[in-house]
Amino acid sequence: MVGIVLVSHSFELAHGLAALTSQLAGNEVRVEPAGGGPNGTLGTTDDTVRSAIKRADAGQGVVALHARPAATFVKTALRFRSRVMVGVNGKVADAKSILAVLALGATGGTMLRLSADGDDASAALDALAGCVSGLTE
Repeated sequence: MVGIVLVSHSFELAHGLAALTSQLAGNEVRVEPAGGGPNGTLGTTDDTVRSAIKRADAGQGVVALHARPAATFVKTALRFRSRVMVGVNGKVADAKSILAVLALGATGGTMLRLSADGDDASAALDALAGCVSGLTE
């Protein structure tokens, strides 16, 4: 079983996404949230992320996903009418679905395959390529 850690600067967002992802993924995937600073402030710490990784690791590895870049990517895709898809390692997802994008397990430096179909497909692909090249987390 591969574990997933959902990292956000917001405690509520990390825990909400983890709960929803757990419902969708089922018992085969251990999903752990990592987010929020002291006393409910925004931010997160290395210790919080490391602790979540330890909880999620069942011996076959952990994928840590940061919600902010995924949300930025999805918001960009939502600006277009075209059907937009993103692929990683043979898996393909709707680029307009935050859960589908997070489930791909893409991390910084992962090669993405983008495709779009519709009237504004070219503009959508240009915008998403620009979005991806600007993501740093």
